[in-house]
Amino acid sequence: MKTHSKKQGLLWFIALLLLFIAVSYFAYQPKPEIYPSYVTVSPSPTGVKALYTYLKKEKEVKSWIHSPDLLPKEKHNQLLVMVGPAFTPEKKWMQQYINFMEAGNTILLMQTNPKGMFNIETDYIQRGSSQSDKWTKVKDENGKTYRAEVDSDIRIRTVKNDDILLSDQSGAIAAKRAYGKGQLIMAITPQWMTNEKLLKKDHLPLSFLLLKQGKADSILFDEYIHGGENESSILTVYPKWFLVLILQGILLVVLWLWYKGKRFGPLLSPREEWVRYSDEKIQAIAAWYLRGRRYQDSLRVQADYVKLLLQEQWQIPYSKDWQDLSPYFERKWLKMPANEIQTFLGGIAAILNQDKINQQEYLLWSRKLEELRNEVES
Repeated sequence: MKTHSKKQGLLWFIALLLLFIAVSYFAYQPKPEIYPSYVTVSPSPTGVKALYTYLKKEKEVKSWIHSPDLLPKEKHNQLLVMVGPAFTPEKKWMQQYINFMEAGNTILLMQTNPKGMFNIETDYIQRGSSQSDKWTKVKDENGKTYRAEVDSDIRIRTVKNDDILLSDQSGAIAAKRAYGKGQLIMAITPQWMTNEKLLKKDHLPLSFLLLKQGKADSILFDEYIHGGENESSILTVYPKWFLVLILQGILLVVLWLWYKGKRFGPLLSPREEWVRYSDEKIQAIAAWYLRGRRYQDSLRVQADYVKLLLQEQWQIPYSKDWQDLSPYFERKWLKMPANEIQTFLGGIAAILNQDKINQQEYLLWSRKLEELRNEVES
């Protein structure tokens, strides 16, 4: 009977375990893969997979994942599409892109603000009430009007011999510039080519208008500009001599601070000093006495305080003069001989009666009063 119940319990356990596994399997939903914006393999709204897939059916189209120095410059009539670069390549790579164009090829740069790439200059615009509409009227070089979304507050600043391909009432949206045997097509609307907005309004024909400018036999989509590992670092952006100069400057500043500073780290004061002079008012008064060389006033205050202690601890009347305290001291201050007590009391009485004392006298009698205070408080 016990064996049967054990088997039955084991079967129930296995059944529940299988049920749990089945529910977990069907209920599990893997997280969607996160893609960078404007990459050709991305099916997300910000990717360009739809346009890339369509073009691949029409002509020779590939994605380019290598550095620009490996671009095939021996071929002509190639179009390199740079959609929404994630970073601005360093100077040596920008020169490789220029060499690629001068060899007879075309680069289509789609960047919201292309300033800093290929010596492109831009202007900021202020959107008026007429530009608050989501869709903007865009004209091509022949005067044909399109409806498109232009989110950028940037317009391309054209130079002599530039051809304006697309524009609105605020300025140039796309332009063409010659580089040797090739050319650069620059536009500020990379969102036109994304999966989400490619088929909205006239984004598709406008994208084809830009792609056809180069009359290319083959198209390369630059994926190198979307890799975070390819981004320029501080070691590559600035020249080596400048970095060495900065490092030397930092070391010199540290050494200068070390030379000028008296110490590094916390300032540890003796506990007695901290306890006695923790009050800022006391510190201010002491500093005032020292700066004004009011040694006599300071010594009288100290002596008056000791007399108060003598009345509290040794029951010596406060009204008594210092030279009249000898009998009391001889009974209380047992460590001090009688003749030294009389000398001490006579000296303190004489110094307090003077109108002015110097620093040495002040330090001597202040130390003796401090010894008396310690004896009274002990």
